Amino acid sequence: MIRTRIQRATFRQLDAILIIALLFGAAYATQPTLRVNASAVAQETGVSVFGYEIVKTYPHDPDAFTQGLFIRDGLLYEGTGIKGRSSLRKVDMETGKVLEERKLPGVYFGEGIATDGKRIVQLTWQSHKGFVYDKDTFRLIKKFSYPTEGWGITYDGRSFIMSDGSATLYYLDPETFKEIGRLEVYDREGPVVRLNELEYVKGEIFANVWGEDRVARIDSGTGRVTGWIDLRGLLGEEDRKRRVDVLNGIAYDSETGKFYVTGKLWPKLFEIKITPGK
Repeated sequence: MIRTRIQRATFRQLDAILIIALLFGAAYATQPTLRVNASAVAQETGVSVFGYEIVKTYPHDPDAFTQGLFIRDGLLYEGTGIKGRSSLRKVDMETGKVLEERKLPGVYFGEGIATDGKRIVQLTWQSHKGFVYDKDTFRLIKKFSYPTEGWGITYDGRSFIMSDGSATLYYLDPETFKEIGRLEVYDREGPVVRLNELEYVKGEIFANVWGEDRVARIDSGTGRVTGWIDLRGLLGEEDRKRRVDVLNGIAYDSETGKFYVTGKLWPKLFEIKITPGK
């Protein structure tokens, strides 16, 4: 079992968490774009704030409601959402061309994706249903169920790790997809909620916080947030003239050490270099 660390909150923190949860429950259905001062929030919680440099910009389908990303063999794999538009895609990064696509049945709202090298796992939002595909052919291998909502997912070499919009990460057996452990994510202020798209990077879990322009760096052994990556300003105002949604989508290429990020309905995918924190 994965060791779980639970932070006790004060009554004031619990009240704040309850209010956030109520507001968030109503807000997620409409997916508004939220902007926050990530650096100020991070500094208040006593952890390093990392910046970024844009290394290269790639085209990205502006109609793709991005829910999950990963890179394998130089190709971008993407999971998209919205009922009737959800899909699993294999994409040529240089051109943005979709090389292969598998659409989900219209009843499903697609969410995060991850791979163990041979299979791709795709979550759905509120249907409590996950799908497992052959990575090369996109052939459906199996379906599985989970009791929570499905948001983001990644793979650490042993287990799949799933988020559900709370401060809890769930470890899943890679064969049965049953829960085998939990990790509670926290910083000095208490639980860190709205954890969404995930990426496992050398012992850390990178987690996009839904509705915010920042990514948490999480110690996978303790659940403690060790730093924030401030991604404000990534998408310029020119690109915001058309409808775009929130930052979402983190991909790490383990072969090259490069990071890629994008967002829902964004016209661009960015290769970034994470710069030192303060």
